[in-house]
Amino acid sequence: MSAILIKTDKKKGKILSDLAKQLGGDVMDIGDAQFEDLLLGKLMDTVKTGKNVSRSTIFKKLKAK
Repeated sequence: MSAILIKTDKKKGKILSDLAKQLGGDVMDIGDAQFEDLLLGKLMDTVKTGKNVSRSTIFKKLKAK
């Protein structure tokens, strides 16, 4: 399975959606909040270090701000 995500205005989105449906693709409309969640998840995956940090270290950093 393959997927693409295209962010555009409503009018152009409808044209692209109709074309994708005619080509046999499944189309899902997502809101801005869901779009931001996808981008945040992608960013988190790119900066993941695999290291664990203690709870006390996190709270010390939060209190410092």
